[in-house]
Amino acid sequence: MTPEILRLSVEEDAPPANLSPLLCALWFAAKNQWNVAHEIVQAEDGKDAAWVHAHLHRIEGDLANASYWYRRAGKVERSSSLSDEWEEIVTAL
Repeated sequence: MTPEILRLSVEEDAPPANLSPLLCALWFAAKNQWNVAHEIVQAEDGKDAAWVHAHLHRIEGDLANASYWYRRAGKVERSSSLSDEWEEIVTAL
């Protein structure tokens, strides 16, 4: 799924049925439902999950926590816009 298609699907009431949990978390983040997105990503493991987790804490404004999750993901902390990082993660996943 492209970032454009995922972003357009945010207009719907529910995420597309075929989304992975991490893409589903990013879908909820795009709908400004941070708590739902955070609950989803907390149940996931691995570097990709850590990257999404870092992104969510950037959205929240908790940069110290985001820094921790970037290290767990093996990623450099982002200074790009949240929208650009969201698109980068969706593309990678």
